[in-house]
Amino acid sequence: MTIDNGEDYSKPTFFGRAALESLGRLLPQLEEGNWASLVLTGKPFVFAAGADITEFPDATRELAIEGSRTGHLLFGRIRELPFPTVAAINGACLGGGVEIALHCDARTISTAVRHFACPECFLGIVPAWGGTQLVPRLVGVETAVKFIVANPMRQNRVLTGPEAHELGFADRLFEPAEFLDESIAFAVELATNGDSHSDSHSDSHSAAEVIRKARGRLDGQVHGAAPAPYKALELIEGACSGWSLEDGYRAEEEAVGELLPGRQAKASLYAFDLVDRRAKRPPGRPEAEPRTIKKVGIVGAGLMAAQLATLFLRRLEVPIAMRDISEDALASARESIESELQEQVAKGRYDEGKARFLASLVSTSTGYEHFADCDLVLEAVFEEPELKKQVFAELREHVQPECVLATNTSSLSVTEMGADVGIHFFNPVAVLPLVELVRTPHTDDVTLATAWAFAEQLRKRPVLVSDTPGFVVNRLLTRLMAVVLEALEHGNTADEADEAILRLGLPMAPSVLLQMVGPRVANHVLETLHEAYPDRFPLSQTLANYAEGKDEVALAEHEPKTQDEILEAALQALADEVRHLLEEGVVAEAQDVDTALLLGAGWPFWLGGITMYLDQTGVSEKMFGRPLAEVGAGAPTT
Repeated sequence: MTIDNGEDYSKPTFFGRAALESLGRLLPQLEEGNWASLVLTGKPFVFAAGADITEFPDATRELAIEGSRTGHLLFGRIRELPFPTVAAINGACLGGGVEIALHCDARTISTAVRHFACPECFLGIVPAWGGTQLVPRLVGVETAVKFIVANPMRQNRVLTGPEAHELGFADRLFEPAEFLDESIAFAVELATNGDSHSDSHSDSHSAAEVIRKARGRLDGQVHGAAPAPYKALELIEGACSGWSLEDGYRAEEEAVGELLPGRQAKASLYAFDLVDRRAKRPPGRPEAEPRTIKKVGIVGAGLMAAQLATLFLRRLEVPIAMRDISEDALASARESIESELQEQVAKGRYDEGKARFLASLVSTSTGYEHFADCDLVLEAVFEEPELKKQVFAELREHVQPECVLATNTSSLSVTEMGADVGIHFFNPVAVLPLVELVRTPHTDDVTLATAWAFAEQLRKRPVLVSDTPGFVVNRLLTRLMAVVLEALEHGNTADEADEAILRLGLPMAPSVLLQMVGPRVANHVLETLHEAYPDRFPLSQTLANYAEGKDEVALAEHEPKTQDEILEAALQALADEVRHLLEEGVVAEAQDVDTALLLGAGWPFWLGGITMYLDQTGVSEKMFGRPLAEVGAGAPTT
């Protein structure tokens, strides 16, 4: 039996009403026929990608419970079939795909599988077709907690086929070439010899301790802001404490009935739509044909430049020309690149020959002589306007006229420094998928199309912004940091300020973010934004002290705020800055702001970026008399 929507692999099979109705029509044939065994598999490259979330947005409690119960009934009938059943997991297997596989007696999985996961907690809900009950019975409570709760909350981490097999989710691991034949042979073996498969069972006392520790970790991670992972832990604990499977099914139904109509789930589904569906049809992408990029130049050899060079090598496999005034910096950059390539060898992604080949594509010099045949050059030197102007003036004397000259600036004017376009990457470069593409009044469509294609070849997600100080992410994060610094300067401790902001469920405390960015960089961005918008971005003597290496808070007066007051001030500051971004036309619409925070700052899906949260909680209405989703000035201005 094949799960197949009739489309190619680029359109995965989801379980919507039509799919479940189809399964309902097939089950009587399986229940009434004289079968030896069943092998359930998917179309090429895809087993099943879970429930069709396009059917979720307007779900009421009753509809959510009905949908969960329908899956339980249908999948439960597979579990009750009177002959051995094998799920042959040949490709991507997510959410409901995992759950239908768990209802089979046994599972095989291909070594080619790269996505095996239950991402529901990431989307503000819980596995509700048996996952919370069957996973702990199969692989034990610790693996269940990791798989259902911890992995989704770590930016939706997934397992590969070999990892899933090692953890006990699959009984056999087969190579893709003969995968289906070997899976059928395994089913025949079960039919011939009998199914000796049995679920593992956790000791309820040890399970309680695992759950207790998991709740503690969750408190430190999301600070109670997301109810779904806590509910998932309750369901896993119930499965380990003696619930019958039917009891567990009913508990899942009640849980999804509570969560799916809730604020966090609605925000998560909105966020998923932004980064999955909308990103495939991004607004602002020009129709022009991009130029081919056969060689890339990088000016600068600092930590960021080395990260960028490594990314370009791995994704493009084209020659990279690096230039810096310091031979030592160039040597250090090359060492960093080679070290990263060796790390890929250690992970089994490259062999030694491939790593040596990629390293050989890098040329370094203190001059520009090796830039003459570059198709795109990215500047990544210190954030000093005059230095950047000098770099671009020198570059134009050495590169061909059609070469795209781009800057990685985080806050400075792309126009004033003389670049053609801004391509702002986020740190760590290998992890964060956002690229802010900065269009200036002089950026033509071919240049923008080339930069856009370049970013996408690097597997990044571009958001188009206009050439204004700080663009989107840094303006919002700096505005947020200003509230934190003000609290410190009025007598609050760093821990109090951190805890107030972390109640949103952000991935990183403000103090940790500041250390990661670096106080010098943060202060530079603040100075740039203060020059442009002095009323909204006041200078901070405390941040200036940090930038100079002094751990001194410049106390203005001792009037500490409560955590509620700090959080309220932060939300109001964010809402105000989003309004300015939209009214100035820095981005086309509120969805671009949310996409930028989700992909560039790692903000959680259950916030929906930030504008969804501000609209849901009434902050926007209170401040502006309308939702931020209705504020905007159209496409980014130039």
